[in-house]
Amino acid sequence: MNMENASLEYAKKLDAQDVLYKYREEFYTKENGIYLDGNSLGLMSKRSEASLLEIVEAWKQHGIDGWTEGEHPWFYLSEKLGEKMAPLVGAFSDEIIVTASTTGNLHQLVATFYQPKEEKTKILADTITFPSDIYALKSQLRLKGFDPEEHLVRVESRDGHTLSEEDIIAAMDNTISVIVLSSILYRSGQILDMKRLTTEAHKRGIIIGFDLCHSIGSIPHELSEWGVDFAFWCTYKHLNGGPGSVGALYVNRKHFGKVPGLAGWFSSKKENQFDMDHELVPEEHAGAYQIGTPHVLSMAPLIGALEMFTEAGITRIREKSLKLTSYMMKLFEQELSTYGFIMRNPLEENRRGGHLFIEHPEAARICKALKANGIIPDFRAPNGIRLAPVALYNTFEDVWKTVQVLKQIMDEEQYKKFENKRGVVA
Repeated sequence: MNMENASLEYAKKLDAQDVLYKYREEFYTKENGIYLDGNSLGLMSKRSEASLLEIVEAWKQHGIDGWTEGEHPWFYLSEKLGEKMAPLVGAFSDEIIVTASTTGNLHQLVATFYQPKEEKTKILADTITFPSDIYALKSQLRLKGFDPEEHLVRVESRDGHTLSEEDIIAAMDNTISVIVLSSILYRSGQILDMKRLTTEAHKRGIIIGFDLCHSIGSIPHELSEWGVDFAFWCTYKHLNGGPGSVGALYVNRKHFGKVPGLAGWFSSKKENQFDMDHELVPEEHAGAYQIGTPHVLSMAPLIGALEMFTEAGITRIREKSLKLTSYMMKLFEQELSTYGFIMRNPLEENRRGGHLFIEHPEAARICKALKANGIIPDFRAPNGIRLAPVALYNTFEDVWKTVQVLKQIMDEEQYKKFENKRGVVA
């Protein structure tokens, strides 16, 4: 990168050419702040606020009749939001249901698809996946009477940040029943080749599913075309659904008719649900994998949030995301190469998700110094800094200013004012 391209004027030029720039005004941003933690919790949008208030008003006006009346009848809201999400993951609308939480949905899917028999008794995951997924997988193994130490196989990372698809495929032996992997690794932003891994798993008769928490709303997917068996995700990161917002799951059509492992009130076909019969008649699509009553107030912000994804399109979002992360990486190389930072995310665009993962021995202190300067990063123990310039509300000027502030923090040793340990919530 030459000096001209490293200037503030160049960043502003890129913003002037950005077709998604207008969406920044849709979000509540701080005038003198820069938010780079959208890979953990997306910002609140004005449309999400409006749709939440609409649902609250429907409750006020209709009471129990809100289940079937009003602009967004609650009884069908899980399915309607699934239809809006379908283009983001490359799925048929009936393959998605918006329900429960990320880990709750993982429990449901593994309870359904993990059916150990003969020598196929093991679950395959990896050593650097998000801890919650491992907790759930161990629980499911114990419930089936298996020792997780023996029956949970975890592919090792060669560098502590990324995974080799070759290593994953090599672990797909005849003892593996189900595979659960992350589409994007939180510790590096690496995108796994979901199509290749699905093909290889199916060659060996193995069911495979993916945790899309860090990829939904950030990169395009083609789950149905790839033949992925199942997937699950949260909606509070790139989808901007709000803190603790409802999760979602995908089940490939080829599995429709399979009885859910964890049945409940909303697993039922809608026309049979209020017959109050003790014999469940499961829904004939992904709706069968619901358990309890939809979390209507938690789902409400997604109505507005997903409108913007429909308008902007995941392809354009991905294009801008790559430009933002590439720009930040180039600025890091030019401005911060001598300060001890190590870039851990893949350099290749087809392998890099929507956030950067940077290591530094003083990472916790640096993150606190960034916050003191109005910039919100994400710390991950022991020494990781995650920075996520989000396409819908971050700008190239945000990226430029962040690097300049970080350089000032290092030059002035501002980070030394803080303890080098994480907060309660990193």
